[in-house]
Amino acid sequence: HQFQSLVDAGYHVVAPDQRGYGHTDSAESMEQYSILHLVGDVAQLIHALGEEQAVVIGHDWGAVVAWYTALLRPDLVRGVAGLSVPPAPRSPAPPLSLLRQHFGEGFYQIYFQRPGVAEAEFEADVRTMFRTLLGGTTDRPGVPAGAGFLDQFTAPQVLPDWLDDEDIDVAVDSFTRSGFSGGLNWYRNIDRNWELTSPWHHAQITPPALYLSGERDLVRQFTDISGIDRIVPNLRGIVDIPDAGHWLPQERPDEVNTALLNFIKEI
Repeated sequence: HQFQSLVDAGYHVVAPDQRGYGHTDSAESMEQYSILHLVGDVAQLIHALGEEQAVVIGHDWGAVVAWYTALLRPDLVRGVAGLSVPPAPRSPAPPLSLLRQHFGEGFYQIYFQRPGVAEAEFEADVRTMFRTLLGGTTDRPGVPAGAGFLDQFTAPQVLPDWLDDEDIDVAVDSFTRSGFSGGLNWYRNIDRNWELTSPWHHAQITPPALYLSGERDLVRQFTDISGIDRIVPNLRGIVDIPDAGHWLPQERPDEVNTALLNFIKEI
């Protein structure tokens, strides 16, 4: 959805399978999925490609990695763009404790902390899982008491027009190969990431930056961008896409690509 537009504009585009996903190795130890490991992967990739800098772009957890790469290795980042998940100031306490306080034990990031539980649910029927996660709808980011993660969604009878069976096939093939533990271990490092990044308390993301969000994205219920300019002093813009949900790159590729190209041309 993004490759062709960026390539046509003359850019070298690389989209890696990140640690624990797709064809990339899955580390056995949960601790090997910390944000320092993930940023290290990006840094080593830029070096392996023979580049001195890159524009780092990410969606959802990829946005978190992009923001942290710009924070921890600004020397490598020509510019940074995050989709759907904004940069966040360092919380005053371990994040999971605050999430429990505000959203309860049913919050999905809390649910993912229990080793093996979400894996068993997702692996029971990988195709239904992705049809529900990508094409379903929900108005709350929480797991009902005594239920599973997917029970919070209304499963689609028909896939939305931006999603088709070929997309589902790709996801099923990828996660059948890799399993789900790698991706879930990213969540299981949330508090550890908070500890590891304490030296960067009050540090700013200094490279040129862009943030994109869907107007109907559920993530907006538990994120706050009111102080984003203090965290990202070189913020070049916030792009709010009307009537768009969480899966921006697939849902609204034209608007996303236009925003990215305009941003990259400016820097």
